[in-house]
Amino acid sequence: MQSPLLSHTAGTGTDRFALQNPQLLRVTLDGRSEVLARSGAMVAHVGRLDFTGWTPPSGGRRANNNRRRDAGVLDLMRCSGTGTVYLANLAQHLHVLKLDQERLVVTNSYVLALDTTLDWHTVAIENGDRIAGVGSRCLEFSGSGSLVLMTSGRPLVLPVEPGSYVYGDADAVVGWSSGLDVQLQAQSSNTEAWRRRGTATEGWELAFTGRGYVVVQPSELLPPQRVPRG
Repeated sequence: MQSPLLSHTAGTGTDRFALQNPQLLRVTLDGRSEVLARSGAMVAHVGRLDFTGWTPPSGGRRANNNRRRDAGVLDLMRCSGTGTVYLANLAQHLHVLKLDQERLVVTNSYVLALDTTLDWHTVAIENGDRIAGVGSRCLEFSGSGSLVLMTSGRPLVLPVEPGSYVYGDADAVVGWSSGLDVQLQAQSSNTEAWRRRGTATEGWELAFTGRGYVVVQPSELLPPQRVPRG
């Protein structure tokens, strides 16, 4: 059989996280370490791999409560074994970020996979539970390791400098530098602004100040996975 389709063969390489193409992640596992991925994100795998549910490690009562609360924000599975697994989410664009003791805040809906060496905790945004793209809590990641994000389309990265504001539609903001100050504000005086879909208003926006950057996707909708109905 002859077809251009057959040219889309699997890539090779030893990097743990690599893009097979802009919408497909290739993860190489060596049998000695694991990765965490969003449940249901596996589309194919080669080799002897296991996929099991993930629960946070145990600790003191307070630590366990915090871990259970933070774990609930991400529905994760553990990928282990020796081989290659391919991850995707409805053809969204994927981005591999390598953190080296940096801190980054990410809207939880946009996380696809991460190294187990990373730490994270929830970050609350006042009234965020009324905003579709932000939610009531976001995640601050820290430590050293790789974090894979997904966006609807190719994103825009906006620098933030002291003394100036950068604004992003609350339904389009993917993440930001954790050192930034963030304010949630209405873009309209309309009392129904929070129900932006179906109205002529712009709804809510996030205002950022400080020094860092903001990542925005070219879409004012939630990721297509598990869109809530209201």
